[in-house]
Amino acid sequence: MTAKKHLIKFLLITLIAFIVNLGVWYYMGSESALEFLGGYIIELSLSVDNLFLFLLIFSSFGIETKHQKRILTYGIIGAIILRFIFVILGIAVINRFKWILYVFGLLLIISGIKIMINKEDDVSFENSKLIKLLKKIIPVTEDLYEEKFFIRINKVLHATPLFAILFLIEGSDLLFAIDSIPAIFAITTNPFIVYSSNILAILGLRNLYFLLEKLHSTFEYVKYGIGVILVFTGIKLSISFKYHIPVGASILIIVFILIVSVLVSVFINRQKNV
Repeated sequence: MTAKKHLIKFLLITLIAFIVNLGVWYYMGSESALEFLGGYIIELSLSVDNLFLFLLIFSSFGIETKHQKRILTYGIIGAIILRFIFVILGIAVINRFKWILYVFGLLLIISGIKIMINKEDDVSFENSKLIKLLKKIIPVTEDLYEEKFFIRINKVLHATPLFAILFLIEGSDLLFAIDSIPAIFAITTNPFIVYSSNILAILGLRNLYFLLEKLHSTFEYVKYGIGVILVFTGIKLSISFKYHIPVGASILIIVFILIVSVLVSVFINRQKNV
């Protein structure tokens, strides 16, 4: 599929998200609509960093595009289930222990700083802790068997490298959810708004991934903007008891950070190619 078709599909899902946003505005009011929009933008922007990680994983294992599509489809299904669990548990914990917002805020600040200073050169995923854990649970074959996740060899069930990568991606997404869900809590703790905005952002990730696959070198500095967004939402969450930054202002700040990081990426990339 061409980049144009992936872009059209991504824009279609984005259009659906904005239609839902209008529905939230009609039935729940303008403040809830702003919260939905803020949650959607946060999840979508933070997802970009996770997609760059997926690019590194697939390239590290030399996985072809046709296999990537299957892994990403199942990965998104897993992410939808994980997000539901995280949202329900997260809101339950916040309602019981308000001070946990300070902890979430601190985690976001630390994560943002890590993204900005992290060097991703020479990253190897073949010997990651998650892959080692999987190999302790079930034998993993060296070769691919078409698009199968499991295969029996001498009556013994084995996982294929495709399942190992899916396991690695789901594990990475679990860690990612620890950042993205608290970041949305900086906007709202309404379970419907948090989950629906999160899921609609996730549904567009498959097509967004294949766009980034073709354009990731152009936007390689966007990750620094994502790091700044995490730091901002962490600070917002940490001071929420004493000072409330309006949702509209938060959205404008996040969009501004994203736009600046994209423009800087494009400018530096052009300078390199001159």
